[in-house]
Amino acid sequence: MKDQTQNLFDRMKPFIAVIFLQFGFAGMDILSKAALNQGMSNYVLVVYRHAVAFIMITPFAVILDKKVRPKMTLSIFMKIILLSLLEPVIDQNLYFLGMKYTTATYAAAMTNILPAITFLLAYILRLEKINIKSIHSQAKIVGTLATVGGAMIMTLLKGPMIELLRAEGRGNLKGQKGGTNLQNPIKGSIMIIVGCFSWACFMNLQAITLKTYPAELSLTAWICLLGTLEGTVVALVMERGNATIWSINWDTKLLAAVYSGIVCSGLAYYIQGVVMQDRGPVFVTAFSPLCMVIVAVLGSLILAEQIYLGRVIGAIVIVVGLYLVVWGKSRDYNSPSPLPYNDRISPDKKIINVDNVRKENNDHEIITITNSGGGNTTQDEQAHGLCKAINGQIQVSSMVTSLCPSKIETRCKKLGIQQFNPSTSEEVSYETEKSCV
Repeated sequence: MKDQTQNLFDRMKPFIAVIFLQFGFAGMDILSKAALNQGMSNYVLVVYRHAVAFIMITPFAVILDKKVRPKMTLSIFMKIILLSLLEPVIDQNLYFLGMKYTTATYAAAMTNILPAITFLLAYILRLEKINIKSIHSQAKIVGTLATVGGAMIMTLLKGPMIELLRAEGRGNLKGQKGGTNLQNPIKGSIMIIVGCFSWACFMNLQAITLKTYPAELSLTAWICLLGTLEGTVVALVMERGNATIWSINWDTKLLAAVYSGIVCSGLAYYIQGVVMQDRGPVFVTAFSPLCMVIVAVLGSLILAEQIYLGRVIGAIVIVVGLYLVVWGKSRDYNSPSPLPYNDRISPDKKIINVDNVRKENNDHEIITITNSGGGNTTQDEQAHGLCKAINGQIQVSSMVTSLCPSKIETRCKKLGIQQFNPSTSEEVSYETEKSCV
């Protein structure tokens, strides 16, 4: 019973994590919109946000990642520089600018196109597979088209106003003197969509970077540090001659910067990285409609925002498309059941040639190629092949090796793969202890 409860909790952890993220993002949307309405520069908000996140996350990264942090290389560092440019600088500044020209609810609804963009980029980068004859692949394609259509409806169709919650007497955080509360949905939509494209690039590049730098906390700290530096340069250029924008008091502006830094940069980058290694970038973005609903309620209650029928229809179309993409993705994580022992490959066949893989059902890559008897595969080559397969997140089945579990585990750790324990894997069978080397 205890094991069943633990297994259930383990399966639920990714869902709990991403739901927490959506509540966190909803709070950020409301606070950030209020701060922008009160005249805060979006460029300064981005800088302060990531400075707070860096200060918060760095001590944990130094202590907890000490044993798992791989050596920094030029290739990894260049990826981190690009990561810090894509999300902290480009995406967030465009998102906040788009929010200035629309509403918090509108911006949250538009971000539901993110999974479709992420899926397209993941397919281009070969992180996703498509078989046009498969109903799951068809769902991904139709869902992507639906999200694009929904975004166009939201942008071009307004319709009558819907009174979700009566706004009279509320809206203490609405725009004040000196603030910015413009309404230009087309201009705002373009900025948000371009920002989402940048965010999707960030998600896919983060998934790629984690394969060679599997230290989520350290990666988060680096992104926040470089994002702060790059964002400062952008802010100085865009707000040159206006030194007063850097001043901050004990008000909504400070709360927005601190909250966004702790919850939406520090915690969010880390949680996204952890969940992404297990479920992939599309899963992480699949729960964004929850954020939209929360923001719609809070935006009407706190900011007295107006909601229009055309935008509700567009949001519904986006959500339908989003879940078609998610349903299509669901097959990717239905791993095949482990084979019975008698059905596994006989021990005289040894692994490995990981460059040769057979596609099963056009969705999972199953390693079944063996090196039978020639003795041409060294121990290190076998171990390295296993680690490469696991590091590439390939579904593994029917693997037999002459290496002892400890040999593989040691090799994997040298490659920076810490979360795989070969001695407990049900998918790898070993020769008898007497013969393993």
